[in-house]
Amino acid sequence: MTEYERMVAGLIYDCADPEIMAEQSVYMEKLWAFNQLSPAQGEEKTRYMQEVFAQCGEGCYIELPLRANWGGAHVHFGKGVYANSNLTLVDDGHIYVGDYVMFGPNVTIATANHPIEPGLRRRGLQYNKDVHIGENTWIGAGSIIVPGVHIGKNVVIGAGSIVTKDIPDNVVAVGNPCRVLREVGEHDRTYFYRDERIDWEALTAQEETV
Repeated sequence: MTEYERMVAGLIYDCADPEIMAEQSVYMEKLWAFNQLSPAQGEEKTRYMQEVFAQCGEGCYIELPLRANWGGAHVHFGKGVYANSNLTLVDDGHIYVGDYVMFGPNVTIATANHPIEPGLRRRGLQYNKDVHIGENTWIGAGSIIVPGVHIGKNVVIGAGSIVTKDIPDNVVAVGNPCRVLREVGEHDRTYFYRDERIDWEALTAQEETV
C-alpha cells in the first residue's frame, strides 16, 4: 500500500511522501493565485471553487484569504455556503459542509491529526479523519473543529468554541470544550437578540418583494 493509499484510507501515513507532496503542491499554487483575487473578481472566485473543490453548490461565497492544506480539493460545499475571512481548512481528509452553512471569521476546521506516541510524531507521521457539518448551521468566529467531528443541522456554534465531540441537530453549543447550551426553540422565533423581537411582518413583506 502506498503512502497516498494509506492517507485515503485514514491510516497513519507519511505526509512528506514525494507522491503526496507533488500532488499537494499543485493545489497550493492554485490557492496562492486564488488569494490574489480582488473583491470585484467574484466570477473568478466561483470558478476556483467549482474547479478545485471536491464539490461546490451554487451561490457559495468566500471572503479571502482562504487557508487550505490541499487548496480545498477535499472540501465538499453544498449550496449557499458563506465563509468570512481567514477560514482555515486542514483538508488532508475530507470536509463535508451542508447547504446554507455560515462561517464567521478565523474559523479552523482540521481533519489532520498526529499520533500521541512520540516516536511516530518524531517521524512526521499523521492520520486524517473527516469532518461533517449539517445544513443551515452557523459556526461562530474563531471556532475550532477537530478531526472526526460531526455537527448536526440547524446548529449554532458560539464564537471561540473548541468542538471536540459530535453536536446534535437544532441546538446552540458553546465553550471549550464545546457543549450543548440549549435547544433551538420557540424563543428564537420571537426574539433575535435578548428582548428585541423579530419583526416577522416586515421580513415576510420584504421576502415577497424579492
